[in-house]
Amino acid sequence: MKSIQEINERIKKGQAIVLTAHEVKQLSEEKGIGHVAKTVDVVTTATFSPMCSSGAFINVGHTTPGLKMEKVSLDGVPAYGGIAAVDFYIGVCERHPQNDRYGGAHVICKLIAGQTVQLHARGRPTDCYPGTSVDGPISLDSINQAYLYNPRNCYQNYNVAVNSSNRTLRTYMGVLSPNCGSIHYAGAGEISPLFNDPYLRTVGIGTPIFCGGGIGHVAWEGTQFNADAERDPQTGIPLIPAATLAIVADLRGMKRRFVRPLLVPGYGVTLSLAIGIAIPIIDEEMAKAVSVRNHQITTRVIDYAVGDVVGRISYGELFEGHASWRGKTIPARTLSDYRGAQTVCHALKEWIISGHFSLQEPVHPLPVWGKLKRFGGT
Repeated sequence: MKSIQEINERIKKGQAIVLTAHEVKQLSEEKGIGHVAKTVDVVTTATFSPMCSSGAFINVGHTTPGLKMEKVSLDGVPAYGGIAAVDFYIGVCERHPQNDRYGGAHVICKLIAGQTVQLHARGRPTDCYPGTSVDGPISLDSINQAYLYNPRNCYQNYNVAVNSSNRTLRTYMGVLSPNCGSIHYAGAGEISPLFNDPYLRTVGIGTPIFCGGGIGHVAWEGTQFNADAERDPQTGIPLIPAATLAIVADLRGMKRRFVRPLLVPGYGVTLSLAIGIAIPIIDEEMAKAVSVRNHQITTRVIDYAVGDVVGRISYGELFEGHASWRGKTIPARTLSDYRGAQTVCHALKEWIISGHFSLQEPVHPLPVWGKLKRFGGT
C-alpha cells in the first residue's frame, strides 16, 4: 500500500515514477502487474471527446447604473440570466437564433483565445438596479469570473451507435450510415480515465484534473451517474454507461488546442474538451486496473433507428478502424481525438514530474447519489 501523501512526497523529491496509460500497459505486459504495483507511482490518463453537458458561468461585473441582467446573449447566443444581477451561464450547445453553425462552444473558445465577444443584456428596472440595458464587448481581461462548470463529462463506457434503417441518421454520435453501414463510438478506450479506475477508488470530489490545458477539479458526481451498472467480473469495468463527472475549471489558463467548438451535422454545436486524470498506484488492485487493454473492454451497441440494444463490441475491434457486424465488415468511426488524448497524457506526466501538478485525496467519494432514473411524466 502507498498513500497519496507518500506519492506526493516522492513527486516533491523528484523520485516519483510517472508513466502514461500507454506506457504502463506495455510495462505490465512485459514485467507483470506486481512489478507495476511496486515501481510505478502515478499513471496519467486522458480523453478528448465531445462533451455536450458543458458550459461556463460568467460574471461581468456591475454596470453604472446597476442592471439586473435577465435577458442575456453573447455574440447573439442566448445565455441564462436567471441567477443574480450580473451572473449568467452559457451552455456549449446553445445556438445562435439566426446561425445554427455558431453557438455557446464558439463563444467560450473565443474567450479562451483572448478575443472579445459582444454582450447584450436587458433587464426590468428596480430600485436597486435602475438600469434597463447594456451592450458592449467583453473579454477575459475585462470581466470577473469565467469558469467551466460541466454537469456531465468523462462518461464511463458510453454506447456505440449503428443505424439499421434505410436512411441516413444525423445524431450526436455523428452521421450514421443506413443499413448498418458504419459503427460509431466516442472515447479514448484503454487510456480513458474511468476505465483505469473503474470503482473510482482514487477519483472523487476535489480530485485535480487537466482540463482544456489548465487545471480543474472534480466538483461532484456527474448527471446520469449510474452506480447500479453491471460490471465485468474480470476487470470491474461497467458493461453499460455508468460513472460520470461534474467538473469545474477556470477559462483562464486553458489553451485553444485542448478546447474546440464542434459542429455535428444535423445535431448542432457542441464542445470537444481534453480532460486528463492522474491515477495514483496505491496498491496491486490499482496496478491491475491501469493494465486493462482495449480487447478486455466491451460496450453495448445501440441501434439509433429504434433505440434498442443490438449487441456488444470490444474497443479492441473498434480501434482497428473497422468491425465485423452481422456478417459484414463496416468502418468504425470516432468522434474523439485519440492522438490528442495521448498528448494530454504526456503533458500531464510532465506537469507531475516538474512539480506543477500534485495529487489530492478526494474530499468525498463518488457517487453521492448515483441512481439512474428515467422521466416518468406524460
